[in-house]
Amino acid sequence: MVEGLLYLTAALGATAFLLALGRFIRGPSAADRVAAFDVLTIISITGIVLAALAEGRGIYLDVALVYALLSFLGVITVAHYLERSV
Repeated sequence: MVEGLLYLTAALGATAFLLALGRFIRGPSAADRVAAFDVLTIISITGIVLAALAEGRGIYLDVALVYALLSFLGVITVAHYLERSV
C-alpha cells in the first residue's frame, strides 16, 4: 500500500517536473524562469525526500534540507539582481 503511494507520488512529481521544465525553457521573461527554477528545486527536494522514505535512509533528509537552504539563497540572490536591473 505504501509503495503504491510512493510510486503515485513519484509519477505526479515527474509530471510536475516536466511541466515546470517546460516553463523554464519557454518562459517569456526572466521572472518566469526564476519562478520555474524555484518550482524545479522544490520538486527535486520532494524527490529526495521520497527517496529517503523509500530507502529508509535519514541522511537523505539532511541533503534535502541543505539543498533547500541553498536554493532559497540562490533564488533570493537572482531576485535581487533582477530587481536592480529593472
